[in-house]
Amino acid sequence: MQVPIPEKLLAIVAGEGEAADLAEAALLVATTAYPDLDVAHHLGKVRDLAGMLSGRLAPEATVQQKLTAINDLLYGELKYTPDAANYYDPRNSFLNDVIDRARGIPITMSVLYIQLGRALGLELDGVSFPGHFLVRCEVDGGVVVIDAYNHGTSLSLDDLRDRLQQSQGAEVRADSVLSLLAPAHPHDIVVRMLRNLKGIYLDQRKHAEALTVIEWLVHLEPESAPEVRDRGLVFEELECFRAALTDYENYLRLVPDADDGETIRSRVLDMRRAASRLN
Repeated sequence: MQVPIPEKLLAIVAGEGEAADLAEAALLVATTAYPDLDVAHHLGKVRDLAGMLSGRLAPEATVQQKLTAINDLLYGELKYTPDAANYYDPRNSFLNDVIDRARGIPITMSVLYIQLGRALGLELDGVSFPGHFLVRCEVDGGVVVIDAYNHGTSLSLDDLRDRLQQSQGAEVRADSVLSLLAPAHPHDIVVRMLRNLKGIYLDQRKHAEALTVIEWLVHLEPESAPEVRDRGLVFEELECFRAALTDYENYLRLVPDADDGETIRSRVLDMRRAASRLN
């Protein structure tokens, strides 16, 4: 069963919602797997956590005191932890499961961290750092970068440069790191979450689940040729040959000089033959 993309999610990624809607966006992503998810119930759980934090802080609490309070609650008291052993479990990409299980992956744990920090008045945003989603906190005179996946650790410029060098396998300049610390727009966060899920489902050959996620990605990124192509590949696996043919032809129109153009043209011929057999 295909799950239509919620209008509320479209409003949030278009920037029409409040900043605090980020957790709601993540929960709406989870409806790809849980169509009947009670989003309001889990938003209430987030508000309860924020209320616990507010009750422990003085009105004049500093930024550092607020960050420490979040870390103490999430990682000390509630034992939130990275799910490194089951990193590619789809549940780690669903904020409701992350809240219920107190474990997740960088992007979902970052969303929760951001939501709680914003409730305390902190200027927190996500950072689409290569390979590992992070949190940034505006402070007087600069920015603190936080790894919500790793117990709220603050990362120095050298830490970030080391991470980038490991992922790229080459020397990295400090200004290259700084250019990657811009706040992530809600649209980009949702797309990254969906692409994580897409990769997980395709690796696990869960094509029906992957189709819903890719449908949402195509809706959000209609000019993204790879998403159109990949939807065609999934349609082909599901033996929806006419739909696959349409996506392959659209892909070739979007990128006529694609590196995999010959492969896709061959698939177009296969899909035409397969579709003709259905007549």
